Amino acid sequence: MTMNNALKRVVVTGYGAITPLGDTAEESWQAIMDNRLGYRYVDKTAHNIHTHFLGFVDKEPDLKGVPAAIRRRLPRFARLTLGAARQAVTMAFGETPPQTFYNPLACGVIMGTGWAGLDENYDAIDEFSTTGVTSPFNCFYSMPSVATAACSQFWGLNGYQNTVIAACATGTIATGDAFEVIRSGRASMMLAGAGESLTSTCAVWNIDVLGALSKEKEDPQRANCPFSAERSGFVLSEGAAVLCLEERESALARGATILGEITGYANFSDAWDFTSPADDCLARVQTITHALQQAGLEPQQLDYINAHGTSTPLNDINETQALKMALGDAAYQIPVSSTKSYSGHLISAAGSFESIVCLQAIANSIMPATANFRQADPLCDLDYIVDGHRHGDLHRTLNLSFGFGGANAALILEKPQ
Repeated sequence: MTMNNALKRVVVTGYGAITPLGDTAEESWQAIMDNRLGYRYVDKTAHNIHTHFLGFVDKEPDLKGVPAAIRRRLPRFARLTLGAARQAVTMAFGETPPQTFYNPLACGVIMGTGWAGLDENYDAIDEFSTTGVTSPFNCFYSMPSVATAACSQFWGLNGYQNTVIAACATGTIATGDAFEVIRSGRASMMLAGAGESLTSTCAVWNIDVLGALSKEKEDPQRANCPFSAERSGFVLSEGAAVLCLEERESALARGATILGEITGYANFSDAWDFTSPADDCLARVQTITHALQQAGLEPQQLDYINAHGTSTPLNDINETQALKMALGDAAYQIPVSSTKSYSGHLISAAGSFESIVCLQAIANSIMPATANFRQADPLCDLDYIVDGHRHGDLHRTLNLSFGFGGANAALILEKPQ
C-alpha cells in the first residue's frame, strides 16, 4: 500500500444492525418510525435484580457460509457482530468481495465490545466446577478481539486491525478510529462497529446493582424516557451494528452508492469517575467542539443531534449542559433526540447503531422523536423532538456517545455531496 500524506475524504457505503427492534438496520428504523419499543417486561426479582425491562434479540443471525473454524469460536456478541457486518458488506459490495476492488492490505477491521463473552464465561465457570471441563473454545469466547479476528478472516482483510473497548462509547470510537485510518491514507476500506450481549443473570445483576438500570416496575413507557423528569435509569439491550467506510474517490471509482460522509470525529476523556460524568463537562464540550472544528462547521450548521440520552438522571442533565456550553445559543435551535428510548441501550453497539440512525434520518428526511417523554425536566430544556417524528431536509448530523470510565466520543455525519 502506498502512503499518501494528503488527507482523504471518508464515506459510508454500507451498514448493518441486529437489535431488539429488528433483524436488520432497515427493520430497526421502521420500528422506530412505527413507534415500537424493543424491550420487554422481565421479572428477575428472585435473583435480586430490581430492573424489570430488558431488550433481547430473538433471532440469531444466519451465519450460513461462515466456516466452522470461525463460527464455532464465536460468543453471542461476536455472532451478532459478524451478522451485522455481513449486512454492511452486502450493502456496500453486493456479492462481490472487497478484494475485487482493493488490495487486501488496504482493507481493515475495527470492532469493539464492552464486556465480550461474559455470559459464556459465567456458563463455563458453572460447567467447569461441576465436570472439570468446559468448551475448548472458551478461550476465544472471552477474547474481546474475537469479532475483529472473525471479520478479518472471513473476508480476508489483511490491513489495519484493532479492537475498541470503551463501554458505551465503543461503537462511536471504533467508527471514528476507522475514519481516521482511512483519512490518513493507511487504508482504503474499513469495517467498523461493535456488538454486545449481556443477558445472563449475573451480567444483568452487575449493572443493576450499580443503580444504573431503570427502576420502573410496570409501564414500558416509563421504563426508558430520556430527558423526561420521570426517568430512572436505562434499559439494558443486546445487539450489534457495523458500518463499511471507504475512501471517497476509490468508492466513486468503483461505482459505489454513497450513503453519507464522515467529516468530524473527536474522543476525549473525563478522567473523573467510573460511572458519573464529570461535573465540569470539560471533556464532553471539547469532544463536541473538536468534532465540529474538524468538520469545518459552526454550531448553527447542525441540523440534528442524536444524543447519548440514556434516561439516567445524571447523564441527561450533564449532556444537556455540555451541549449548551459547546454550542452556545445554537443549542436551543437544533433538534435533539435519543433513539435509545426505542432500542434500549445497546452498550458498546449504541454509538454505531445511532450513527446508522443518523444516516437513515438524512436519507429519509425524518428526525426520530424521543419516545416516552411525558414530563419536562427544567434542567433538560433543549428541543428534544417529543411530539412525533419531525420532517426536514437534513444535511449535517451529530452523534454523541458517552461511556463508563469517562469515555466521550462524537461523530459528524453529513449528506453525501
